[in-house]
Amino acid sequence: MFVCAQRFVCQLLVVLVFLVGAKQVFAAGPPNVLFIAIDDLRTELGCYGVDYADSPHLDQLAAEGTLFTNHFVQVPTCGASRYALLTGRSPAASGALQNGAMYSGRTALNPQQQPGAQTLPELFRRSGYHTTLIGKISHTADGRVYEYNGSGDGRDEIPLAWDDKLTPFGKWQRGWGIFFAYGQGRHREDGNGNKDLMQFSVENDDDLPDGMMASAAIEQLKQLGNSEKPFFMGLGFFKPHLPFVAPRQDWEAVRDRNIPPPPAPGKVESAHWHKSGEFYKYASDIKKTWPLGKADALQARRAYLACVRYVDRQVGRVLQSLKENGLDQNTIVVVWGDHGWHLGDSAIWGKHSPFERANHSALIIRAPGVSRPGVASEALVESIDIFPTLVDLCQPKFRATHWSLDGVSLRPLLTGTAESVKPVAISYWRDSVSIRDKDYRLIVQPAKAEKAAGVELYDIRQTPDPVQNIAESQPNIVSRMLEFLPTR
Repeated sequence: MFVCAQRFVCQLLVVLVFLVGAKQVFAAGPPNVLFIAIDDLRTELGCYGVDYADSPHLDQLAAEGTLFTNHFVQVPTCGASRYALLTGRSPAASGALQNGAMYSGRTALNPQQQPGAQTLPELFRRSGYHTTLIGKISHTADGRVYEYNGSGDGRDEIPLAWDDKLTPFGKWQRGWGIFFAYGQGRHREDGNGNKDLMQFSVENDDDLPDGMMASAAIEQLKQLGNSEKPFFMGLGFFKPHLPFVAPRQDWEAVRDRNIPPPPAPGKVESAHWHKSGEFYKYASDIKKTWPLGKADALQARRAYLACVRYVDRQVGRVLQSLKENGLDQNTIVVVWGDHGWHLGDSAIWGKHSPFERANHSALIIRAPGVSRPGVASEALVESIDIFPTLVDLCQPKFRATHWSLDGVSLRPLLTGTAESVKPVAISYWRDSVSIRDKDYRLIVQPAKAEKAAGVELYDIRQTPDPVQNIAESQPNIVSRMLEFLPTR
C-alpha cells in the first residue's frame, strides 16, 4: 500500500511540475500566435522523412513541437481551403468550394460586425490582440480584393480582422503581381507574356516577394516585442506555388540532385483525373506531353524543391527573429500548408483533385509548455481543427463565433492525453466527397453513389496514389465509410 501511495505522489508531482512549467511559460500574459501559411506545401520535407528535401528550419520547428503526419484540408484549392480554416466551417455547412468564397456569392463574409466573430483573426482582434497580416492568409495575395488582372475595389477580403496589412510590394504592382512574380518586377499578369515555368536568376532572398515578406515580419516582430498587447500575426508565403521562382542558390543546390521520379506517373482511370491546366500554361521550359517525359518530370520536381528550400529559409529567418526579440517562449507557432500538390503523381501537376496527394498537407504546431517536443502524431486531423485549437490554447476573452465551429481542439494530441480526436477526415471537391480513415480513402459522388462509377476506394497503406480502385471488391469497407458521409 505504501508503494502505491508513493507512486501516486510521484505521478502527481510530475503533473504539477508540467502544469507549473506551462503556467510559467505564459506568465507574461496571453500567448501570442504566429500563424504561417505556405501555399501548395505538400509533405515534401525532411521532417516527413523526405531525405532529398532541404527544410532544416521547418524540421527544427517540428523537433520543438508536434508534427501532424495525417493532416488533411477541406478543399484542395486555395481560397476554399483558407475559408474553411479561417471560419472553422466545413463545406458541408458553408457550401464554400470556390476561391472567391470569402468575398463573392452566398458564402461571402458580411462587411458589418456581427454578434460573433466570422473569422479566427477577427475573434482574436475582438479579444484585444494586435492583428497583423503579411502576405496570403485568405485567398488574395495581400488581403485586399483584386482580380488577377488588377481589377477590383481593394476592399478587405476578411472584414474587421486586421489592425495592420503590411504586405510589401517592391517592384511589383499591388495584389497578384507579387504572387505571380518573377525577378525585376515582372509577373505573370503584367501583359508581357511572362509564362516561364521556372526562373532562378536573382541573387538575394529579398529580390523576391517571399523574402520581402519575411523582412517585413521581422521588422513587425521588433515592434510587437515592445508592446503590452498580445499579437496574432498571419504570415502567408507564396512559394512553392507556380511559377517556380526562387534565388539562384536554391536551384544550384538541387539541380543535379538525385531524386526519385513520380512513384505512380501514369494516368489513372478515374472521373477525377485532370489535365493540369494551370501547370501546362507555364510549359515553356518543358515539352507539353501527358505524362511528361522522365527528364522533364525530374526537372519540374527539382524546381518545386528549390522553392521549398527558399521558403524554408524565410521561415527560419522569422523564427530566429521571434527568438531574438524574446517572444519564442510566449508565442504559439503554427505552420500550415493550404493543401497538397501532385508532383507528377498520377500524371497530375497541381491540386484540384479528391485524391490523397491534393488533400494531404503539412501541419506543425509548437505551443510552449503544451506541445511535446519532437512528437509526430499519426492522428487524423483537419484544417477546421486549427480554429478551436487556438481558442483552446489561448483562451481569448472574446469567444463568440458567428457560426458553430465544425472542428475539434487538437490540444489532447499536443499534450499526449489522447491518441486520436476523430475517426475520419473529410474533404470536398466539386461534386465529390472524399472520406479518409486511417487505412483507406473513399471518394464518392453522391449524385452517382448508386452506380459503381460514382464510388472509388483506395488502400492508402499500399500507396497514396489512386492506382487501384478496390470499391467493387470491398463493399463492406465502402458501406462502413459511407456512414460518415455528411447529410448536409
